[in-house]
Amino acid sequence: MSEQHANPPSSPPGAIASDEAVGLPANTVREGILEVPGEIALHHGGRLPGMRIAWRLVGPASAPVVVVLGGISAHRRVYSTEDPASGWWSEIAGPGRALPAEKLRILSFDYLGGSGDTTGPRSGEPFPSVSTYDQAEILLRLANHLGIKSLRAIVGASYGGMVALAFGERHPERVSHLVVISASDRTHPMSTAWRSVQRRVVRFATECGRPADGLKLARALAMSTYRSQEEFAARFSGSPRPTPEGFVFPVEDYLIARGADYALRYQPDSFLCLSESIDLHRLDVGRIFVPVTAVAVREDQLVPVADMRAMVARLPHAKLHEISSFFGHDAFLKEGELLKPIFARLPGAQS
Repeated sequence: MSEQHANPPSSPPGAIASDEAVGLPANTVREGILEVPGEIALHHGGRLPGMRIAWRLVGPASAPVVVVLGGISAHRRVYSTEDPASGWWSEIAGPGRALPAEKLRILSFDYLGGSGDTTGPRSGEPFPSVSTYDQAEILLRLANHLGIKSLRAIVGASYGGMVALAFGERHPERVSHLVVISASDRTHPMSTAWRSVQRRVVRFATECGRPADGLKLARALAMSTYRSQEEFAARFSGSPRPTPEGFVFPVEDYLIARGADYALRYQPDSFLCLSESIDLHRLDVGRIFVPVTAVAVREDQLVPVADMRAMVARLPHAKLHEISSFFGHDAFLKEGELLKPIFARLPGAQS
């Protein structure tokens, strides 16, 4: 395992004797790769010859540990005070933010099957199907490795919320609270319909020798499902512009630009793996006895508010907060002021 510290450690790399980082200075940044040797069986029947898990732990040494997980494009760098643009949740997490980093130690990891430094598919090689239960097992291995006996909370948004639920079902004794944003116990068939077409686009383009172009188009289509109809109406009602190939609409420019940017940073095979993992997600919330705070967005096209209401009704200990946002499914990335009072109720987040 390799590990880096923002401040010189006063204990050996990788050594945390308990869920208190004894001897480490405040605001320590710890980051490493956990190597897991030996064959690993996955939930859907696949096997891996070994696994590496890339992780990051940031925050005051004595603060409670909160795991933060995002969508399939998220990674272990949740926020950074030195380079805010490098954190996928810098608008929400950090000192003085809705998720107050000065009061919490924030733990995250790169997803199995993703484009980060955790084990994933590369260059068209076969890779087994991945479950949210597999991601939960990765988190358990990581907590054991770091000597963290109890997680104060898992805050999961989108795919991360699915992983939080899976962990809560399998390992309730290791976490005190779940915060689940725009995620449910199973995927709505309409959402699967949209993602199925995206995956077909990537596979077709890969067969044609143009995988990056396929990913660009798939991401463009995905972007149309992440935001609300109201936002698109407000931003893209202008006239199309003529080109030699025909008219191009303002919304088209936006979607293709976002798709092109995504294709520069992510692997097509990883997109296929984690997109499929979302649609395979299904669990029994009646077995989740960890308290759950659920957050639904009324304008969310991917995770309808009705699905979250139904899930919360089946959870033994849950409360649902409904918010309204121009940003639809992407509200978890943008709506810090709406999320702040919800996060403020987290144990350990108070002053």
